[in-house]
Amino acid sequence: MRIAVAGGTGVVGRHVVEAVRANGDEPVVLSRGTGVDLLTGTGLEAALVGVDAVVDTANIETLSAEKATSFFQRATGNLAAASVRAGVRHLVALSIVGIDRMAHDYYAGKLAQERVVESSPVPWTILRATQFHEFAGQMFARGRIGPLHLAVRARVQPVAAREVGARLAALAQGAPEGRSADFAGPREERLDDMVTRYARHTGYHGWIPSVSLPGAQLKAMRAGLALPGAGAVLGTQTFEEWLAELA
Repeated sequence: MRIAVAGGTGVVGRHVVEAVRANGDEPVVLSRGTGVDLLTGTGLEAALVGVDAVVDTANIETLSAEKATSFFQRATGNLAAASVRAGVRHLVALSIVGIDRMAHDYYAGKLAQERVVESSPVPWTILRATQFHEFAGQMFARGRIGPLHLAVRARVQPVAAREVGARLAALAQGAPEGRSADFAGPREERLDDMVTRYARHTGYHGWIPSVSLPGAQLKAMRAGLALPGAGAVLGTQTFEEWLAELA
C-alpha cells in the first residue's frame, strides 16, 4: 500500500518513512522539499493520487497558542480535505498525551488539530505520544540565558521517536481506531535531570540550575498531567539508552 507522510523529514516523520519502507509499503513524503505545501495546499492533490493512508506528523516550532492553532487548523485541514478528494481510506495523526488536561500554549494548537481530524469524513486514528527523548536537547537550547543554561522542572515519560514512527506506520497499515491507546516511554524521568544529562553527554560542563518556571503549561507538567495513564502502551528504549546512541 502507499502511505503518505506529512512532515516526512522531521523528528518523527523520517522514522515513519523508514518504518513504512521496512514494512514493505511505499512511502510518499509530503514536504516542501517534495513540492508540497500544507499551508497553501500546493502539490497535495498530485501527491495523494493512489495513496491509501496518510500519516500527519507535520509540526511548527512555536510556544504561541494562536500560531499553533492557526497552523494546525490550516495544515491538517488542507490535508484532510485533499484526502477526501483523493479517496484516502485512513488518516492517522500524531498528538500528545494529556493535552486535554493542559490545553495551553502549543498544546492548545494540538488539541485544535485533533478536532480537525475528528471532524473529517476520512476514517481516522489519533495517536497521543509523550515527549520524545530529543525534548531534552530542545529544552537545553531554549533554556539559554546569555552564557547560562536553565533546566526546567517537569515530570515526563519520554519515548523514542523511532518507536513512535514505527507505531504510526503500523497503525496506518491497519483499520482506523479513533483514539488509539496512548504511547509512552518505559519509565518516568525528571525533565531537569534529562537536560543536565544531555548537556554533560554533549560536552557542556557549565552550571545548569534547575528551575520551576511560571505558566500554566509548566505548572501542569510539574503536576504530572503529561504522564500516561494505566492503559498506555509503553516503548522500550530508555533515555539513557538513547543518550548512548548519540555521537
